[in-house]
Amino acid sequence: ANPSHLEAVNPVVMGKVRATQTLIGDDDHHQVMGLLMHGDAAFAGQGLVAETLGFSQLRGYQTGGTIHFIVNNQIGFTTASRDTRSTFFCTDVAKSMPVPIFHVNGDHPEYVVRAIELAARFRQKFGYDAVVDILCYRKFGHNEADDPSFTHPIMYSLIEQADSVSTKYGAMMDAEGVSSFGEQKELRGEYRQHLKGALESAKSQPVEYKTDGFQYGDWMQYTK
Repeated sequence: ANPSHLEAVNPVVMGKVRATQTLIGDDDHHQVMGLLMHGDAAFAGQGLVAETLGFSQLRGYQTGGTIHFIVNNQIGFTTASRDTRSTFFCTDVAKSMPVPIFHVNGDHPEYVVRAIELAARFRQKFGYDAVVDILCYRKFGHNEADDPSFTHPIMYSLIEQADSVSTKYGAMMDAEGVSSFGEQKELRGEYRQHLKGALESAKSQPVEYKTDGFQYGDWMQYTK
């Protein structure tokens, strides 16, 4: 779990991946792969990103490559990209390494899947990181008190008029005869019921957290 823009999780993920590979004898780093999700402003602005990339090929730390997903909503909190970095792309920090960077339109789910597949194939074959920069937008503010239309009125007037990804993709599937609007509505209803059922189940089975005398064996049992 990684709250908001905090990139401190990056070396933690790499360490857990490397440790798991060592424990299971994954010497060629093909069985366990690290996945990291970033915001565009955080990827460009936090030095820990560059530091972690610099560790990625060192013998004592390498994991066979990490896949980086950047949810690029083109706004850092309330700041435009032109005011947050000196480069055109938020991914330019990754150019310090010989790794591929895929820029893909988030409005096209199949293109996103294809970019991710290419990144994973590259990682498996060459053992280096790969970056997928998903160009998209943030519909609402950073938090309940944030109104991005105040600082970016033109951008957010366009966003307000735009259909969601699911609406656009749903219309395409309906037009191509893959899935009708009725089938999509039914599927959404089933999924909401599934989520509601999972929530009710979680509420009925409260977790008891141990605060004293918590041992390593307890943790291993908990994670299983």
